[in-house]
Amino acid sequence: MKAKTFDSKFDNGEDVTDHLDVAKARRPLQKQRRVNVDFPDWMIESLDREASRLGVTRQSIIKVWLAERLEQTAAKRT
Repeated sequence: MKAKTFDSKFDNGEDVTDHLDVAKARRPLQKQRRVNVDFPDWMIESLDREASRLGVTRQSIIKVWLAERLEQTAAKRT
């Protein structure tokens, strides 16, 4: 599909997601870095239970909870 056609469909409110290749999509200014963190067994089990309840991965719940905490901490400083 040509860009002009894609833009036109998008501008008309049509669903264009089938025409996107998101396999290598990245969020701007969100460079990823890998870190290793050791957790006690009880904590991993609790994370897994909560992740399962929410239908997400362990990694996702850790990221969300850390982001929430960092935002709260930053808000308290200002």
